[in-house]
Amino acid sequence: ARGGAFALRLDAGVQPILACSAHLHTAEELPDMNNVLGQHLLVEFYNCNPETLDDVAGVEKHMNAAAIACGATIVQSTFHRFEPWGVSGVVVISESHLAIHTWPEYGYASVDLYTCGDEIQPDAAYEYLRNALEAELSETQFLKRGNLDLIKARLEKRMAAATQSTASEAPATAVKGGVL
Repeated sequence: ARGGAFALRLDAGVQPILACSAHLHTAEELPDMNNVLGQHLLVEFYNCNPETLDDVAGVEKHMNAAAIACGATIVQSTFHRFEPWGVSGVVVISESHLAIHTWPEYGYASVDLYTCGDEIQPDAAYEYLRNALEAELSETQFLKRGNLDLIKARLEKRMAAATQSTASEAPATAVKGGVL
């Protein structure tokens, strides 16, 4: 992993290991992976309707409808059609984002459904888009993002180190009869 990025590797018959550029964590060392900030569903849609994938207004309409289907609050959406074909776009939601990149010439769409909070369900957006794009086949990967236990532990460690550093660097205070 680069730059402190984390990846959870699950191999058959092997304990999960969280890989980090600074440290490898065994399963016993891992904090609760259910206490997270967000969930990220990565989707590959295959054998989609090429006309649907090349219609920028239609793709935007479907992505906004997918956001509503999963219970998200839409902030803004922006989409672009490429020449000679293909659409890319993102729906910014209060709870994160939904993004799509299409290749009509291959009948393929790559979709990111990244949501935060317990109320938003990216699987509802997935189901909506699978039907709307008329995908015959799909592959998904599910990531849990922002492990709160790990974030809090790292923050506490940094704060403790900063407190120790500040205490040792504190200026001496003059008092009657000496210095504190």
